[in-house]
Amino acid sequence: MPIRHILLALMVVAIWGFNFVVIKLSVEALPPILAAALRFAAAAFPAVLIVRPPRAPAWIVISFGLAFGVALYGFLNLALAWGMPAGLSSLVLQTQAFFTMVIAFVLLGERPSRFQVIGAGIAFAGIAVIASERLEATNLLPLGMVLLAALSWGVANVLTKKAGKVNAVSFTVWGVLAAPVPLLLLSLTTEGWPAVTGALAGFSWSDAGLIAFLAYPATLLGGGIWSWLLGRHPASVVAPFTLLVPITGLASGYLVLGETITRIEVLGALLVICGLIVTLRKAKKSEPPIRLD
Repeated sequence: MPIRHILLALMVVAIWGFNFVVIKLSVEALPPILAAALRFAAAAFPAVLIVRPPRAPAWIVISFGLAFGVALYGFLNLALAWGMPAGLSSLVLQTQAFFTMVIAFVLLGERPSRFQVIGAGIAFAGIAVIASERLEATNLLPLGMVLLAALSWGVANVLTKKAGKVNAVSFTVWGVLAAPVPLLLLSLTTEGWPAVTGALAGFSWSDAGLIAFLAYPATLLGGGIWSWLLGRHPASVVAPFTLLVPITGLASGYLVLGETITRIEVLGALLVICGLIVTLRKAKKSEPPIRLD
């Protein structure tokens, strides 16, 4: 994997780590499903009016939007609203790398190398170390919601890979277009008309700033780059980068929300980094660099 592609992946990691803090703030200010609906409505419009549809089957584009927009962020927003810490959520969600490898193997025939499996094992050991002292105080329902979000992300990753080398921004914009209406209907059904109309009537500039960050840097920019990388490298090589998201997520939770970082968490973060290094070194030796188009 060329160094410029690695740097792009790391930039996405930084944005997505801070993203958890912004989601936490958004679900405190707005009904959680409504917040997700507004996020993807802002991401789709007006971009969909100026970006051409991707050259991919419609069912893949729509399925990606439902998996990435409705399922992933529906589950994640609810988990954060129901008490899951932002930093811990950024950690648990990275089980998506495991789901991605398994789903890609079953559906695409991508067989991860021994070193990729070892690297993932080391990284997940780091995640287990970090989670070990936090899960005792965490309700199992929000935790289960984050795991469902991780599974949804794995499905979205494989759909992105199946779409092939399509325009990443186009694929993301038209994909998330499938999310706002189902999310809004789900919000009206579960959160109620009074809560939705009250939140919209009291929508403030600070609320708009939160939604704008979630829609543009976190969804369009991050999602576009991520889709571009998945279109040019095996999913089992790209997915492990997100194992670094808990590091920026935990740091952001500490700096913005006052969530604590302990020595155990630092140890776990070091294991995550070591696991990623093992995975990337093997991938670099076994695959020729893929140049930019």
